[in-house]
Parts: sequence; C-alpha cells; structure tokens
Amino acid sequence: MNQDQNGTPARDDRVRQRLRDLLDNTELAARLVARGRSAYEADEALRLASESILTRLGECVDRIDKVDPNFVRDHPELELRQVKDSRNVLAHGYDIVDYSLVWAILETNIPAVAASVRHLLAEPRLTSFATVHPGW
Repeated sequence: MNQDQNGTPARDDRVRQRLRDLLDNTELAARLVARGRSAYEADEALRLASESILTRLGECVDRIDKVDPNFVRDHPELELRQVKDSRNVLAHGYDIVDYSLVWAILETNIPAVAASVRHLLAEPRLTSFATVHPGW
C-alpha cells in the first residue's frame, strides 16, 4: 500500500478499498437475485434486504466521495452517482418504494456496475480517460 507524506494510505489505495467494499456488497445483491423474483415478491424480508443492500452500496459511493470528491464525476462509466441516488431515494422515500424498480436495479444495473468496477480495479491506476484528457 502506498502512503502519502503523512504516512496515511494514498488516495488511490483508499479509493480501491472503497471500491472493493462496493464489490462485496454487489455480491450480496447477486445472492439475493439468485433466489429468484418469485421468492423476492413473496418474501417481505427479501424486499427489505434489497433496500439494505442498495443503501449499503450508496454508502460505499459516499465514502468514495469523501476520499476523492472528483472520482465519481471523473468515472461516469461506473454509474456510481446513480447508485448513490438510489440509496437517497430509498432512505428518504421509504414509504413510496417501488420494489419492481428495486428488483430491476439489483438484477440489471448492479451487475453492470460490478463488472465496470472490476475492470477499473484491474488497471494499475484509477485514472479515467476524462481525467487524463480534460474536455473530452
């Protein structure tokens, strides 16, 4: 792990750790989806668990924002802003949750986010093309 001049883990390493946390939570989403839509629709506990998973994913993104306030903006291909926005809707609109939409996010969007994050983590540096070439 790289360290900055103060001896704390370098920003890139801290962002990588938060991204790994996000991937851990995408695995929870995948396990919930693997139970199937009919189980999800029949079991209130699974629907509430889906809210918790999306909330956790949004919190991971919030922590990334705290480590590097430009990261989410500089990586729109990861769709992290949408993950955080989903968390905010669930947290503040708990009484109007559309569980069909939550299912669609877990089944379709979250696996795509996970694949993009895995691809980025395979890179030696967490730098997007937009960061290297501003204005593109």
